[in-house]
Amino acid sequence: MSESSKTSLPNCMPTLRVMPMPSDANIHGDVFGGWIMAQVDIAGAVPAARRANGRVATIAVNSFLFKQPVFVGDLLSFYAEVIKVGNTSITVSVEVYAERNRLQADTVKVTEATLTYVATDEHRKPRAIPPLDLL
Repeated sequence: MSESSKTSLPNCMPTLRVMPMPSDANIHGDVFGGWIMAQVDIAGAVPAARRANGRVATIAVNSFLFKQPVFVGDLLSFYAEVIKVGNTSITVSVEVYAERNRLQADTVKVTEATLTYVATDEHRKPRAIPPLDLL
């Protein structure tokens, strides 16, 4: 890994932090991309549900980029931010950082994604997102 790929964690609270376990990886210790995608979806849903003031469902993965591999034992921090609000949909940007070799504090950005969620009612049908002044 080059020096330019090292970074530091954003100066805000992560939405989710998790450490992948051996069951989340192949026999070489490389974490499955699908496991990472599931965690990104969970992290993205947190600010989406907060902004929608209720239930949301994932309707699109607009972009997903694996920048670096993730290994068993990495401490992953997921940062999610609402970047667009429509009538019923909310688009969220998620960035994932891995802290490796915690004694040496190596931090690398491993994934970035953009997902869209739709606010749903009790019947799981799309519903309008309330204006900010009503929250």
